[in-house]
Amino acid sequence: MTLQDRRTPRALPADSRSVLALAARSMFDLFAQASMGMLVVDREHRVVWISNGYKRFLPALGTDESHFIGRRVEEVVPNTLMAQVVDSGQPILVDLLTNSAGTFLVSRLPLRDEGGEVIGAVGMVWMDHPESNMQPLIGKFARLQRELDTARAQLAAQRRPKHTIASFIGSSARAMEVKRQARRVATADGTVLLLGETGTGKELLAHAIHAAGPRADRPFIGVNIAAVPDSLLEAEFFGVAPGAYTGAERRGRQGKFKLADGGTLFLDEIGDMPLNLQSKLLRVLQEQEVEPLGSNRVERVDVRVIAATSHDLAARVAEGAFRADLFYRLHVLPIRLPALRDRLEDLDALCEALLEDIARRAHRPAKSLAADAMSVLATHDWPGNIRELRNVLEQADLMSDEQVLGAAALGPLARSAGPVVAGAMPAAAKGGTPVAADAPDRDATAPVDRFADPPAPNPAASGALPGWLDGHSLPQALAALEAAAIRAALVDSGGNKMAAARRLGISRATLYEKLATAALRNG
Repeated sequence: MTLQDRRTPRALPADSRSVLALAARSMFDLFAQASMGMLVVDREHRVVWISNGYKRFLPALGTDESHFIGRRVEEVVPNTLMAQVVDSGQPILVDLLTNSAGTFLVSRLPLRDEGGEVIGAVGMVWMDHPESNMQPLIGKFARLQRELDTARAQLAAQRRPKHTIASFIGSSARAMEVKRQARRVATADGTVLLLGETGTGKELLAHAIHAAGPRADRPFIGVNIAAVPDSLLEAEFFGVAPGAYTGAERRGRQGKFKLADGGTLFLDEIGDMPLNLQSKLLRVLQEQEVEPLGSNRVERVDVRVIAATSHDLAARVAEGAFRADLFYRLHVLPIRLPALRDRLEDLDALCEALLEDIARRAHRPAKSLAADAMSVLATHDWPGNIRELRNVLEQADLMSDEQVLGAAALGPLARSAGPVVAGAMPAAAKGGTPVAADAPDRDATAPVDRFADPPAPNPAASGALPGWLDGHSLPQALAALEAAAIRAALVDSGGNKMAAARRLGISRATLYEKLATAALRNG
């Protein structure tokens, strides 16, 4: 062969298989020369070959070549992902590996046979100590990772339940029954239907049921049906396939059912859902499958639904505005939340909790309510329920500089309450005898039997003082009159102290204080 013949490059093989084999061999040789070390594992994750360059890392790994070949790679290379590449068939092009031998920039590629089956994987070490050699890139990667972790934490916090069952304030019989039912349904996985007027706390209770159940660590997604235009509801619920319509996002968009997968979807104001969408919702509830808008592909979901409405759904079914089959599918575990006017015994506790929350959000000390303010609140009908109560307290807190909010701070609500606020003393249940809202305590030097009825007035008595004051000081007479009024109010209210306090025009706390002072609890 002449020198000219030796310089003439050989032609590529004629068949494609030989070309690919040549390319693979050349690429493998290039990797072996460019990398600091290589190793190959088989489909059982066993190490079958290591390069000479890789052997330098073995002492730091606590082994040598004779104990390295034939062993499972995860047993000899801590933190490696070679087994994952073999099992998934997916490459990991760039990664950082840290173990007892140091920190390395690595790549991992699956190896396939002629039929495309994964038969092993090859791993390459490109650089050791990348934290110093590639500081700008590593720093950028670390910053992006921190930002990603922060975004994930914020998203998780937004989807985490905001309330527990204890957040439903109240110790009245009705409030306790609601909490009892909520605890029972939380452990089940059926659809829950929350019924009640607007502002009674349905969304709070939905959060609480989710937090008390087995899905608590999964997403809680809420959607107010009444707040979403009818034309957008289907996309909002079921998502949109890529390019489903002109202007649709190229990557598509997940719907609320998919976002809530594994967790809970709260459908607020379900009674406002359009009829044409109710059948699709029914299918999702029955089959646990969704079909994104513009897609022919059905996706499985695992979602617990909690629905809420302020409408009378049975009446809407009778009117033809709500599907009967959807009503029965939703009405599996119903809970009816009482209106505020039906549990006024909880008014004190609700006001205290709301004022504390208002103060916390405003970053200032919490204010309290005077007895006359509580009297005004106790006489109001509360058509907006707890939402209206919060609005009234928030306005009073904002408009008043006083730490103790009196009736005057309640504005229009106080003016509509009439003579209770003006200072007139409400009559006791028996005989209409006027009672002071907060009578002074008895004179300590002149004890009086507060269980005794006050002396009857003597209209025939002459002189400056009424006959029933004859022989009694004014504090003694007022104390006896107050005791009789409290006893009469308790009798007429059947022992309900909140109702008795309203009759007397005092707060429940003031009534308890007077009962304790006069030992009237057993009277």
